[in-house]
Amino acid sequence: MFEKIQNMFKIPELRRRILFTLGILAVYRLGCHLPTPGIDAVALAQFFEAQRGTILGMFDMFSGGALSKLTVFALGIMPYISASIILQLLVVVVPHLEKLSKEGEAGKKKITMYTRYGTAVLSMLQGFGIGMWMEKMTSPSGVPIVIHPGLGFKLLTMITLTAGTAFIMWLGEQISERGIGNGISLIIFSGIIVRMPAAIIQTVRQVMQGEIKVYTILILVVFMVGVVALVVVLQQAQRRIPIQHAKRVVGRKLYGGQSTYLPLRVNTAGVIPVIFASSIIMFPATAVGIFGASFLEPVVAQLSPGRLLYTILYIAAIIFFCYFYTSIVFNPTDVADNLRKSGANIPGKRAGKATAEYIDQVLSRLTFGGGIYLAGVSVLPAVLVYGIPIADIPFIGERVASWFPYYLTHGLGVPFWFGGTALLIVVGVALDTVQQIESQMMMRHYEGFVKKGKIRGRR
Repeated sequence: MFEKIQNMFKIPELRRRILFTLGILAVYRLGCHLPTPGIDAVALAQFFEAQRGTILGMFDMFSGGALSKLTVFALGIMPYISASIILQLLVVVVPHLEKLSKEGEAGKKKITMYTRYGTAVLSMLQGFGIGMWMEKMTSPSGVPIVIHPGLGFKLLTMITLTAGTAFIMWLGEQISERGIGNGISLIIFSGIIVRMPAAIIQTVRQVMQGEIKVYTILILVVFMVGVVALVVVLQQAQRRIPIQHAKRVVGRKLYGGQSTYLPLRVNTAGVIPVIFASSIIMFPATAVGIFGASFLEPVVAQLSPGRLLYTILYIAAIIFFCYFYTSIVFNPTDVADNLRKSGANIPGKRAGKATAEYIDQVLSRLTFGGGIYLAGVSVLPAVLVYGIPIADIPFIGERVASWFPYYLTHGLGVPFWFGGTALLIVVGVALDTVQQIESQMMMRHYEGFVKKGKIRGRR
């Protein structure tokens, strides 16, 4: 492994790309510590400490901890992600955008331009909204978060946060063009992974103080390694539908006739369903924490991690959004038409409608399996910390829970370093990054990280 890492830096172009990427990520992390003017940092920290487990905590994760400190990068890359998702949804319903999506590179550039404009608009709206929201917020001890409220503070916050998001977007594009690729994903990855050292130090401190047993940590580490291995396998898993190309005679030569395949990923929707589901599940807790909606407190109590209602609704929402988002990003009818136009077909299936129905049928089964996989990984941290919520089953829960071991129904009581969403993002981005480096090394006849040099990307 060390020899292969050395090989990475023996290639001048790859070495420059890696160092450039690391330099850009260092600039991003520096910006995550530059505070927005007019904020009481102590009161803000106390406020966010009380908001753990809400949608604010998830947004703070995507911003790399910048939101909880309200730095210039407080909005992170979320406005760009939101604008990208909105554009993907609009491509399905707006004929002009659908036409652009089929025009190749020129159409892609226009859609990217629209995405940038949308990012700027969303950033301005969110920045002004954060300024208004912060003026109303106080710490749990009653200290105002904003030192000098007013229109000037709101405008300054809007301009600062919008500029920060635009700069992050530019950094991501620079990594994609001049670095090792996947710029936006690597920025999110760096924001998540930077918290790991502090989590490990905290866990070691708890072990030294006797709060957590050593064997419990060993079991947790082994379990986490197994989960990461499972995520790696299923992130790359795909169903290959055989494709037969028709033979064509051009001049005196015969072309075509070869057999290929159509790869359908088990997890076509990626991590988007988990983000959507988390946002919806966390909304009641966010409303109670921000707006003081006390009538939602009984609902929030049932929608907290480790409760039965939370687990059921979370799993159902993830599976639903898997089907919803897959139907947007993958159109079996378009795939069937492209196969027909290229003279290819699925053996045993007629071209056109029959092919589209078969692809849709296979994709539906795969999506259900992918939804179960995403739901399992997402609820796993809550199960490890709180256990399986058997006791919440009406009437018979307490009796049934007594039949199972205590650690199964009450959890291990240890911190899980990554939530389900973060784990999926970290593993997925790591796979894509390794694939980029692998391809660069194989092009220059260096042995890659895998002996056979075959790492399938997520796309």
